[in-house]
Amino acid sequence: MPTRPTPTERQKRLGAELRKMRTAAGATTEYAAGLLGLDRTKISNMESGIRPISPERVHTLASNYECSDRRYVDALAEMAGNRDRGWWDHYRGTLPQGLLDIAELEWSAARLRTAQTVHIPGLLHTEEYARTVFSAVLPPLPRLEVELRVAHRLERQKVFTRDVPLDYVGYIHEAALRMQFGGRKVTQAQLDHLCTASERDHVALKVIPVERGAFPGAGHALLYAEGIVPQLDTVQLDSAHGPEFMYSEAQLSKYRTHLDWMDKAALPPKESRDFIHHIARQL
Repeated sequence: MPTRPTPTERQKRLGAELRKMRTAAGATTEYAAGLLGLDRTKISNMESGIRPISPERVHTLASNYECSDRRYVDALAEMAGNRDRGWWDHYRGTLPQGLLDIAELEWSAARLRTAQTVHIPGLLHTEEYARTVFSAVLPPLPRLEVELRVAHRLERQKVFTRDVPLDYVGYIHEAALRMQFGGRKVTQAQLDHLCTASERDHVALKVIPVERGAFPGAGHALLYAEGIVPQLDTVQLDSAHGPEFMYSEAQLSKYRTHLDWMDKAALPPKESRDFIHHIARQL
C-alpha cells in the first residue's frame, strides 16, 4: 500500500492505538514486522498513520499482542477498513486540514458533547453568524476562504439529517448567547435557530447562566467525541494555531469531569430554550 504524505487525525489515531497495543504487550517493532512479513520501517509508518493497514492485519496484530477486548479490536479494524471519501474531502487542499479533521471526528462519533463560552456551537451556526465569525480574524482571511469556511461549517450540520442522526449535547454559557456577532438581527436569528434545533429529539442544549459563577475550563471551547468504544474517545480544543486533539486517559478523564460539572450547573433543556427565547426578545 502507498504511504500518505499527510495522514488525517483519524488515521494518526489508528496508528497511535496500534502502537499503544504493541507497547502494552511488550512487543517490538521487529516482532510486529515479522508477524506481517514487513520490514520494521513499515510498522513505524503504520503506527504514525503514514501507511495504511488492512483490517485483517489489525486482527493479526491484536491476536498476537494478546488483546482480548474484542469490541476495541473490531473498532480499530473498522477504522482501518473505512477508506470511503467523506463529504469533507471536497475541501481538501482548499481549507486547513484541522477543519476537515473536526468534520470527520463529528461524523464518526457515537455521541458528541461540546461546551462554548464565547461563540454559539459551530454545529448550529446560521450562515450569517458563521460568516461574521470567520470575518473577525487577524490577519483577515480572503473573501473566498471565508465563504469556503462558511460552506464547510454549514455542511457539518449533515450529522443531524443523515439516516442515523448524531446524538448531541451542547453546553452554552450565557455570555455566548449575549455576544452580538453580526449585530442584533443576526444574533436574534441565530438564537431562534438554536431554539428550533433544540426541539430535535437527538439534540439537547443546556445553558449555563452567568450567576453560576466560576467553572472549570472557563474560556475554552471544548468538543468531546465519544467513540464506538470508550478507548476511542477524543477531546478537541480550539487554539490560535488550529485545533488540538487529545486522547490520553488522563486528558479524557479531565474533560469528562469538566462536562459533568457543566451538566449539573446548566439549566435543563426546556428551561434553556425558554432562557434563549428570553435573551432573543431582549435584543
